[in-house]
Amino acid sequence: MSGRRLGMWGWLWRLCLLLLLWLLGVAAWIIWVGDNDQAAPADAIIVLGAAAYDAKPSPVFEERIRHGLDLYQRGYAPKLIFTGGFGGSGARFSESQVARRYALRQQIPDRDILIETRSRTTRQNLIEARQLMDANGMRRVILVSDPLHMARALRLSRELGIDALASATPSTRFRSFHSSWRFLAQEIYFFHRDLLAGAA
Repeated sequence: MSGRRLGMWGWLWRLCLLLLLWLLGVAAWIIWVGDNDQAAPADAIIVLGAAAYDAKPSPVFEERIRHGLDLYQRGYAPKLIFTGGFGGSGARFSESQVARRYALRQQIPDRDILIETRSRTTRQNLIEARQLMDANGMRRVILVSDPLHMARALRLSRELGIDALASATPSTRFRSFHSSWRFLAQEIYFFHRDLLAGAA
């Protein structure tokens, strides 16, 4: 009886070890994708939405906007696509409108800015952006988001048939170990949620 119990614990230990190695592998992949800047000539730069406080972007969103503007000013793409709808029922501006106002203050021509104002999630950001791409004959884009968010954004882009290159923000609000770990854990959860949803 004791031998059987020891054997069960041995298998349980091995299973836990395999699960840990799997999770570490997923985490390493998410970090690697976020650190791999693929910026190259494209038709547009898609800046994925994030929180905005009335007419002001959150620190995370401002970093995404600034990086998108930097890529645009360096000549990687002639157009900017800002995504993100209204964060709450009382919001005066959508996330994309906040980003557009920010870009205009940086002397970006209005003709080079496209926005959508309906999306609330990453998938919706990309669905709405794809519609703008189709309407304007765009094929390849550069995706801008936070490093730890980039793996999921690229995976969703592939699912939606978007030819996307990744260029994560070089700086991010998630700098402390505690906040980075929480954000990484969230992305690991989304990875498995999407994996299971795709298998269903």
